[in-house]
Amino acid sequence: MSTEILDIPKRNPKPKWLRVKLPTGKKYTELRGLVDKYDLHTICTSGSCPNMGECWTEGTATFMILGNTCTRSCGFCGVKTGRPDTVDWDEPEKVARSIKIMDIKHAVITSVDRDDLKDMGSIIWAETVKAIRRMNPDTTLETLIPDFQGVNRNIDRIVAVNPEVVSHNMETVKRLTREVRIQAKYERSLEVLRYLKDQGIQRTKSGIMLGLGEQEDEVLQTMTDLREVGLDIVTIGQYLQPSKRHLPVKEFITPEQFKKYETIGLEMGFRHVESGPLVRSSYKAQKHLT
Repeated sequence: MSTEILDIPKRNPKPKWLRVKLPTGKKYTELRGLVDKYDLHTICTSGSCPNMGECWTEGTATFMILGNTCTRSCGFCGVKTGRPDTVDWDEPEKVARSIKIMDIKHAVITSVDRDDLKDMGSIIWAETVKAIRRMNPDTTLETLIPDFQGVNRNIDRIVAVNPEVVSHNMETVKRLTREVRIQAKYERSLEVLRYLKDQGIQRTKSGIMLGLGEQEDEVLQTMTDLREVGLDIVTIGQYLQPSKRHLPVKEFITPEQFKKYETIGLEMGFRHVESGPLVRSSYKAQKHLT
């Protein structure tokens, strides 16, 4: 099977379906004001997410913990790589307070990889969930976790605090994993998702990016692999190059092809499939609770 794509000439502008309107609306304006006033840190703002206005209007926001320096150097990711700062043990309370100030109904928590730490950052992860629950008892949670190097005792800390959704992204197909996620392993990520489901997590989730040179049959194989480990929710979006230093976009996938993946995914039995050019990991995250 062949993927419906458009070739990208050098310096060609993005196709029209990747152009987004600036976020507007009363709720967005209020939240933006709070973020600026209290110097709150969200992935929505720092990552210039195209869906920020839509998500904030629906009461959803994404927060990154464990600093802003990653120990891995993935070819797709705009987060800087290097030696991270020491762990801020006050961070769980800070994140919980940010969520309270913003009156967030559904929070997505993610982090950099912290392979420099003995626990891979899993203790701060668990403490952050606990702090949010104490300060915001009505807020539901999705945790978008790293692989913790596949160490079960670290994953168990996430299982113990039992977020409503636990997500871990595959990011790409098996063939491209070594190039796209240099220190990650395709099978290890699958095993993390399998383990989460086996330990009783009710909703597991993962995401992949398209446009890195994958073929349709490889995308479908990845979706099949995810269903085989019991995955409930999958997101599929367009890869966009953060800078000239990162992997180039090889293809712009059409909206029609994304729709095809959505239809196939639902037929495979996924509970939710978010598939579209502007879809990101936390897109429509609050709807994944049903």
